[in-house]
Amino acid sequence: MDAIALANDPDVLFVDLRDVRERQRSGFIPGGFHCPRGMAEFWIDPESPYFKEVFGEDRRFIFHCASGWRSALTVAALNDMGFEAAHLKDGFVDWVKQGGPIATPED
Repeated sequence: MDAIALANDPDVLFVDLRDVRERQRSGFIPGGFHCPRGMAEFWIDPESPYFKEVFGEDRRFIFHCASGWRSALTVAALNDMGFEAAHLKDGFVDWVKQGGPIATPED
């Protein structure tokens, strides 16, 4: 997985769309940002009262969920909004399977 090579790149931000319970149960990509799926469009739109500054940074954004379905839909919507983003096609499950670094809530 080419994305694993980007894990420590300060110009790349992995955005986790999974539910908080999934993150607690399975872990997460170290240094990533948690954005619940239902908030993505609101947090990314600079006109929204819910806008998060992190999405205004000059970085490459790579979204993921567990298996790639939610992130595919999210990135399609964000690209339609004019926000450039990519996603992990096979999700966090494949990230772990391929040996990508993970952190746990205890870390």
